[in-house]
Amino acid sequence: MKLRYTSRAIQDLELALVWYERQRRGLGLEFLDCVESTIQSILSNPRKFRIYYARIRGRVVRRFPFSIFYSIEEHEIVIHSVFDNRQDPAKRP
Repeated sequence: MKLRYTSRAIQDLELALVWYERQRRGLGLEFLDCVESTIQSILSNPRKFRIYYARIRGRVVRRFPFSIFYSIEEHEIVIHSVFDNRQDPAKRP
């Protein structure tokens, strides 16, 4: 199945990567590895994970306080947000 990121998801990912890299060199890459692993688990079984609202599902990222929110479309999975779980839940996609 094809994978597509919204502009919000790309921005979320870039902000988190920069923040973690500032905390410790290489930590940003560790974060990206964990996100990639989470994306792969979503791709392997997209309907497995919880529906949060409407058609938006979510999956927690291992090791980091983030969740990936996505929807299953006809021919693709759309990543809507790489959400920092420390934020106000009302800001979720």
